[in-house]
Amino acid sequence: MDNFTTKDGTRIFYKDWGPKNLQPIVFHHGWPLSSDDWDAQMIFFRENGFRVVAHDRRGHGRSTQTDAGNDMDTYAQDVVELAAHLELHHAVHIGHSTGGGEVARYVARAQSGRVAKAVLVGAVPPVMVKSDSNPGGLPLSVFDGFRSALAANRAQFYIDIPSGPFYGFNRPGITAIQGTIDNWWRQGMMGGAKAHYDCIKAFSETDFTEDLKKIDVPVLLMHGDDDQIVPIADSAELGIKLLKKGELKVYKGYPHGMLTVHADVLNPDLLAFIRK
Repeated sequence: MDNFTTKDGTRIFYKDWGPKNLQPIVFHHGWPLSSDDWDAQMIFFRENGFRVVAHDRRGHGRSTQTDAGNDMDTYAQDVVELAAHLELHHAVHIGHSTGGGEVARYVARAQSGRVAKAVLVGAVPPVMVKSDSNPGGLPLSVFDGFRSALAANRAQFYIDIPSGPFYGFNRPGITAIQGTIDNWWRQGMMGGAKAHYDCIKAFSETDFTEDLKKIDVPVLLMHGDDDQIVPIADSAELGIKLLKKGELKVYKGYPHGMLTVHADVLNPDLLAFIRK
């Protein structure tokens, strides 16, 4: 297993496939999953001539089940150290959901030459929780409900999410894919309960407004207009207004987990953006 140890002693698991002289694409997964959620993209882009890298965020997957540092600043710092460890330059960083927040914070702070482009897919920026400055956000009670369900019965909670809103399997006429549900559960249960609990605050309450404003590389926002987890009206439709070089692509009827259930559509679109 490939892993490195951060300055604070956390072991981060990662995958690094392909010759080191190829342009790297770095994938950042959503909560509470792991780098395995990028299987369809890792294979596709490796076959299309890229070096592909994905890590398990601290507290998730095969990385250390940390009880501290489960916040966006630390997540971004872990990526800084990963990029240095793997000597990543001119990389494309692609983040889904919580991973999109991680990408925004990292890219806004990255050293010159480290990042070529970024993609945020169904991503949480600018900020999810409702407040006076973000009246269209989701009420804090929604995320309190997440925490309560996780603490009460994490295993059942991690069946309910993918069985319903995550992939849109709760919509009329949509056939649920049992293997996809089981794989979501498997990834979630590999991680640490405390880290996952803390991460709910990180993805829901972190404000990425200033991060988005600072980013000076091209950024593609991809979002389904039937995303029940991160509603598009309070995420991508606001985020595009903050980016210097942003592009928004909306997918009609697509759910939050569209990278998995519609990989055949999204992968070519990602490739076109990267090669443009």
